Amino acid sequence: MSQPIKGRGAQKQVHNRFFEHQHEPLDDFLNYCEEEGELADKNKTKYIDVFPKTLVNKVDSPDVGMGYSANPYQGCEHGCVYCYARNSHEYWGYGAGLDFERNILVKKNAPQLLEEKLKSKNWQGDTIVFSGNTDCYQPIERKLEITRSCLKKLFQWKNPTGIITKNALILRDLDILKEMAKYNIIAVNISITSLEEDTRRLLEPRTSSIKNRLKTVEVLSKHNIPVNVMMAPIIPSLNSHEILPLIETVATLGAKSVAYTVVRLNGQIATIFEDWVQKALPDRAERILNQIAECHDGKLNDSRWGTRMRGEGTIAKQIADTVILGKKKYLKDSRMPKLDRSHYLQLKDPQTRLF
Repeated sequence: MSQPIKGRGAQKQVHNRFFEHQHEPLDDFLNYCEEEGELADKNKTKYIDVFPKTLVNKVDSPDVGMGYSANPYQGCEHGCVYCYARNSHEYWGYGAGLDFERNILVKKNAPQLLEEKLKSKNWQGDTIVFSGNTDCYQPIERKLEITRSCLKKLFQWKNPTGIITKNALILRDLDILKEMAKYNIIAVNISITSLEEDTRRLLEPRTSSIKNRLKTVEVLSKHNIPVNVMMAPIIPSLNSHEILPLIETVATLGAKSVAYTVVRLNGQIATIFEDWVQKALPDRAERILNQIAECHDGKLNDSRWGTRMRGEGTIAKQIADTVILGKKKYLKDSRMPKLDRSHYLQLKDPQTRLF
C-alpha cells in the first residue's frame, strides 16, 4: 500500500519463518478493489479465544529481571513497532508484523489457571510479573477485565506481583493496587519511551498518550504504589536525547527508579522496523539504523545474553553514562522495594507463623 496504515506500528505483513509456504499479497486485486471504491483492507482487530493449560511461565533468561511471568493476552493491539514480543506470535501460527497487532489471542480462563498455580503444593509465593510478553492492559482489557480478575486472585492470596504496562487503564484497578500496596506485594513498571507525543504516535500508535502515562506515574505514587519507569527501548537518534529530561520529569512525579534498554531488532523485528523507519522517518532512517547496528557489533539483530539489553560501543556507553548521571541527579538514594512473600506463605501454611 502506498499510504501508511493508520493506527498500526507495523506497515507490512511478514512471513512466518516456521511455515514452509507463504501467502503473497494479491496486489493487482487490491488495486482493483481500491479503484472500484471498495476498502481492500478493513484493518480490524480480531479477538480469538484460546484455552491454554497453564498461565504462569518460568523465565530462564538471565538478563530479563523476572523469575515468572503471566500473559492474559498473546499479541498486542498497542502496535509498538520495536516490540520484541512480535516474534513469539509466530509460535501460534501468525506473523510478527500486522498479525501481531490484528490477531489477539485471549486467555479467558487465565484467572482460573492462576488460582490453580497459587494453590499448588510446590508454589512458594515468588513474584509473578504481568506481562512479560504482551501488555496486560491493552485496549481489549477494558471490556474483558481478565487482568483485573487475576489481580483479585493475587490479592486474595497475597502473592507478590509485578506489572509492566504503557496503558493508563491500570488506574481502573487502583482500588486493588492500593490494598496490595499495604502488604508490600505490588510493584508497577510504566513504560515511557518519550516525552514527545509525535514520537509516541509514530512508535506506539495505540498506546496511552504521554500525558496520561505521566499522570499514571503520579497517581500511583501518591497512593504509595511503587513505580519504576522503563525507558525501553532507547533508540539512537530518535529518543536518546530525552534521557535526562525524562528521568527528571518522572522523578518529580514520584517514580522510585528508572530502567532502560537499548533497542535490539531480533528475528523478524528487523524487517518490520526497517520498513517502518523508511516510511515514517525517511530523512533519518539510515542514521537510526546505522547507530542501532553500532550498538550491537554491526548488526541489527542481537540475542547475546549480557549485551543484548545494553548494547556495546561508544553510543551504548554514552546512553549508559547519561542514565547513570540522571539517576544520580534526580533519583539519588531512591529504589524500588523488595516485595514481601511472607503474607502468601502464612495464608498457605498458617503454621509458618509459629516460626
